[in-house]
Order: sequence, then structure tokens, then C-alpha cells
Amino acid sequence: MDREIIFLVEEPPEGGYTARALGHAIFTEADSWEELRSAVQDAVRCHFEEGQRPSALRLHLVRQEVLAA
Repeated sequence: MDREIIFLVEEPPEGGYTARALGHAIFTEADSWEELRSAVQDAVRCHFEEGQRPSALRLHLVRQEVLAA
């Protein structure tokens, strides 16, 4: 059992957030940061049996920004 699962969080151009677990087949999305936090917890509960769930979930936000030179 993993003690922690890291989620790579991105902001797609169409808005909202997507979260993909590293090392696990878990993906979710939401319109706001608060909704994403809840969606990640729900997705993990659905993916793992009780007693097999990780003790922590880490959300790693990756933000890309293009600036004019």
C-alpha cells in the first residue's frame, strides 16, 4: 500500500482542473479547486478498498504560462 499518492494537476485551456495520479489509473476533473479536492478524494475511495487506501494525497499543480518576448 502506498502511503501517499501524488496527483499531477493541470489547468486545461477550456478551464477548470484535471488531476492524474502518478503510478495509478486514477483521473478526475472539476470546475474549481475546491471541487477538484473533493473529486480526488472520491476517486481514490472508489479505486481502493477500505484499508488499502493511502494515508495522504498530494496535489501538484503545474501551471504553464506563455509570455511575449
